[in-house]
Amino acid sequence: MSRVAVLCGLGGALPATAVSNEELAEQLDTSDRWIRTRTGIGRRHVVAPGEATSDLAVAAGRDALASARRTGGEDAAGVDLVVLATSTPDRPCPATAPDVAHRLGLGTVPAFDVSAVCTGFVYALAAAASMITAGVAERALVIGADTFSTILDPADRTTRAIFGDGAGAVVLRAGGADEPGALLGFDLGSDGSGADLITVRAGGSRQRSTPGPPGDGDHFFTMDGRPVFTRAVLDMSRSSQALLDRIGWTPAEVDKVVAHQANIRILNAVGEQLGLEEKQIVANLDRVGNTVAASIPLALRDAAADGELRPGHRVLLTGFGGGLTWGSAALVWPALETG
Repeated sequence: MSRVAVLCGLGGALPATAVSNEELAEQLDTSDRWIRTRTGIGRRHVVAPGEATSDLAVAAGRDALASARRTGGEDAAGVDLVVLATSTPDRPCPATAPDVAHRLGLGTVPAFDVSAVCTGFVYALAAAASMITAGVAERALVIGADTFSTILDPADRTTRAIFGDGAGAVVLRAGGADEPGALLGFDLGSDGSGADLITVRAGGSRQRSTPGPPGDGDHFFTMDGRPVFTRAVLDMSRSSQALLDRIGWTPAEVDKVVAHQANIRILNAVGEQLGLEEKQIVANLDRVGNTVAASIPLALRDAAADGELRPGHRVLLTGFGGGLTWGSAALVWPALETG
């Protein structure tokens, strides 16, 4: 029996402060109707002053470890690897993952960050699964966490309407390919020619090594919406189909597709490209918005809690983000005890 990574714990965390569309409309030239018709989002959560990505990552990690403990017993919560997907680390240097591991009481386990924006969780999942398959680790905590409210232009009604803060996490363990929860395969890709479509221009070595101060607004996140929409639909659809072909599933055989929660139009368009029915597509962005690397694990958590995602379901994960990056993963959903 081949050694693979098996999902055995699930958790998440959101900041306490929720911002509704109506509250945004009091600050910006927008409305609940304008936001909902274009994105499907009704509210999003934002961090409080002084609250950082690591704080959410620690909370989500603790929740996932508790889930693993309830599912598999006390020993199931011990991990020897932490992988954190984030594009909003606490500091440019060092990585945030070692601090998260320390605060979770995991000792001196290896810990590192993965930066692939909205595809970050899938990339981190693939990295951790590969290390388990190779025998480098026995159990891994994989976290997707972002606080995009800290890098948005306060006057930009589009990005402020879309993005929210949050963290989601899973625990992986070594196991067999025939077990529920086994990660059955991945499809990953990138296209650096689209790097400027989703970006923060200032703060890196390119800007810092250029004479003169950064341009107005260069410290804020920007996104070119129309081409991003087109590429997101195309690349998630192609990646999903490539992975399904590899593992021998058809789209009709997939019970739930948990895609990056960018906006409802993208989710629906990906569904159309793959020939999916509405009931196959998981969506929670109406409640949390686009939480970047946290979006897929948070959607998994909410779908499991709502009973929409059940043991035995064939599940396809797919994401698209800055880089440009994209990726997909597949598994049969296991029985989990969550909080």
